[in-house]
Amino acid sequence: MTYVSGVKVFSATKARERARLGEDVTDWMRDNEGAEIVDKIVTQSSDSEFHCLTITLFYRLPQKATAAA
Repeated sequence: MTYVSGVKVFSATKARERARLGEDVTDWMRDNEGAEIVDKIVTQSSDSEFHCLTITLFYRLPQKATAAA
């Protein structure tokens, strides 16, 4: 099992939001430079009216060094 610090979910249902989803992920990664992406899942779902695209990132933050007391 891979250790993760957190999960970040990006989701969009409107066409304009779906088109921008990659940029949103890139912006988040730029703002969280220390986060190491350890896995990702891309999911598409739809019903008769809506199409949803979801990108889920599993990430690990660097562990802070603990000082010896």
